[in-house]
Amino acid sequence: MSAPGAGAAETWPLWEVFVRSSRGLSHVHAGSLHAPDAQLALHNARDLYTRRGEGVSIWVVPSTAIAASDPDARGAFFESPQGKDYRYPTAYTASADVPHL
Repeated sequence: MSAPGAGAAETWPLWEVFVRSSRGLSHVHAGSLHAPDAQLALHNARDLYTRRGEGVSIWVVPSTAIAASDPDARGAFFESPQGKDYRYPTAYTASADVPHL
């Protein structure tokens, strides 16, 4: 579906599309599209991302509503905090008095 008038798609909000396939249990990011509202975003997402009937559910989310971590800061963001080794089983030793461990 084309936008009426030149440049209209540039002023429409960007929507992120998530599709759950008939084989899957979770929604997977399928792509992005521009639409003036959620209803039209759903219809356009259906036409663009489920042409072969593989989807059973579609979510559309305004891209401005998504908070994301910075891929360039992945080391610091996903690094385990120092001094919190107790969160991992490797920080403990099995006691000889406890059977079946």
